Amino acid sequence: MLRPREELILSSIIRQYISRAMPVSSSSVLDECGLDVSSATVRNDVVRLEEEGYISRPHHAAGSVPSDKGYRHYVGSLKGIELPLEEQFLINHLFHQVEDKLEEWLNLAVTLLAQQVKNVAVVTTPRPAAAKFKHMELVSIQPQMALVVLVLHGAKVRQQLVNFEEPSTQETLTHMAGRLSKLFATQSAAQIASKMENLTPAERRVAEHVLHMMQAEDAQSGQGLFLEGWHFLINQPEFSQGPRLVNLINLAEQKKLAELMIPENPAEHGIRVIIGRENKDEAVQDCSLVISRYGLPDEPLGSIAVVGPTRMEYERTIAVISYVSSLISLLVTELYGVMPRGHGRETHN
Repeated sequence: MLRPREELILSSIIRQYISRAMPVSSSSVLDECGLDVSSATVRNDVVRLEEEGYISRPHHAAGSVPSDKGYRHYVGSLKGIELPLEEQFLINHLFHQVEDKLEEWLNLAVTLLAQQVKNVAVVTTPRPAAAKFKHMELVSIQPQMALVVLVLHGAKVRQQLVNFEEPSTQETLTHMAGRLSKLFATQSAAQIASKMENLTPAERRVAEHVLHMMQAEDAQSGQGLFLEGWHFLINQPEFSQGPRLVNLINLAEQKKLAELMIPENPAEHGIRVIIGRENKDEAVQDCSLVISRYGLPDEPLGSIAVVGPTRMEYERTIAVISYVSSLISLLVTELYGVMPRGHGRETHN
């Protein structure tokens, strides 16, 4: 267990190394911390930190470099991390300027994250094994035309126009949507296809559109991945030469980066920070990942992550990713199971 002064010294070494990417001298630590002790005392504490594995000193005269263990201790000591209110308001405003679609939010999230933390941002899209019917609504457009609004498990919303042979009132459409929602609840496309025989002609026409949309959803194989910010890594000294950046890009292209974002415990919530050699894949053992999941309270849909050198601004990164993932979860919860904007959902300006 570290003594209070050693905690201060380790934090100072980490902050300065994150900022400058250069080994930190004992005199620099003494200046930054403002400790009322001699430089010899600080050097002795630095030696103990090295002996305990929190830092390394490749060249003792050059200064100290944090180890994975040091970063882990530092991250564990961070408490009450929050994004400043003015930044929260700005991010919230940006999200409410885009169309109410999960894909739009995720695309904005990955761009925003990369810009905010100056590292690679990664967002995975939901990918259930098979689309599952949640519920549907029918909205009258013309006497013989309606909009089918299909909501799937996983917060996916799909829409199609359907034409009827006979005019239908909104009351009739609402009743039909309620009956079909009850009949098809939690069903896959294959299960819905087996229930078409006992439907009225109008119900069958609607069900065919529902089936078509669900089959199209199922046809999209694999989990989607949004990536942004490779140019930020190129400018980091850790990735300016050698194979590290190429290895990381190859990992992303092979879709293995998304696998690293999956928690070992599916029930795990909150922010996860994986540092250096804690990563299972050698290609990212010079990196750290800060990961959060987004989705519904009882149904995580995907993950949001930042990938960068172990020398990343952990406090800033955790604050941004925590707020963005929470905001997306809130927006998804608002959207999930309700009508699209303009049909009963509150509009945010």
